[in-house]
Amino acid sequence: MSRLAVVSGGSRGIGKAVSQLLAQKGCRVVVLSRSRDTAQETVASLPGDGHVSFRCDVSKEQDIQKAFQQIQKNCGNITFLVNAAGINLDALLLRTRPEDMISVLHTNLLGSMWTCRAALRSMLQSNDAAIVNIGSVVGLKGNAGQSVYSASKAGLEGFTRSLAKEVASRNIRVNVLAPGFIRTDMTAAVTEEKLRYVPLGRFGEPEEVAQAALFLLESPYITGQVLVVDGGLHLAM
Repeated sequence: MSRLAVVSGGSRGIGKAVSQLLAQKGCRVVVLSRSRDTAQETVASLPGDGHVSFRCDVSKEQDIQKAFQQIQKNCGNITFLVNAAGINLDALLLRTRPEDMISVLHTNLLGSMWTCRAALRSMLQSNDAAIVNIGSVVGLKGNAGQSVYSASKAGLEGFTRSLAKEVASRNIRVNVLAPGFIRTDMTAAVTEEKLRYVPLGRFGEPEEVAQAALFLLESPYITGQVLVVDGGLHLAM
């Protein structure tokens, strides 16, 4: 049977590109999304058979538990997990509402932690399983007006390195991707003028991040690492 891959936030942006690439590589893909309709549309567009979708708000632990119970029951053991669900509510810290802080941290950090925990028992039954968490170059370098978002992504790096140590003996690998300016809804407000900070001089495409995610998922001797996919943006930050 083909490998089972779960992609949270798999119906839009980077997550959708990852879902499409994994399906092209012969995986059965489970798309998790807050929008049931969008998730179903994505699944319908994927090549191959056996793909399914579940409505799941990763900021809510009960949603995650319910989704993964259904995945285990209906789809089998998980080989790959990609955590691509994320939000940004950018503002200077003094202008950030407490409820926005909680929302960002619950979705970007706790959501990935809960999803990993929910998937691990299933992944222990798979041979050579792997997790990729989608972080951000901002989590490595920081950025004014993004202190909460940066904290959520920096926390994801520490979590990933620690989890990689916990599960390495069971042949489960855990890594982080740190994208820069990628052409998605989340970067719609980023002006072309800011591209002067990117040595390669352009936005990245979701498909380029997906290629990096596939590399980490399929690399049998890489774990606990951060792979920056930013066109060199971190060199100028």
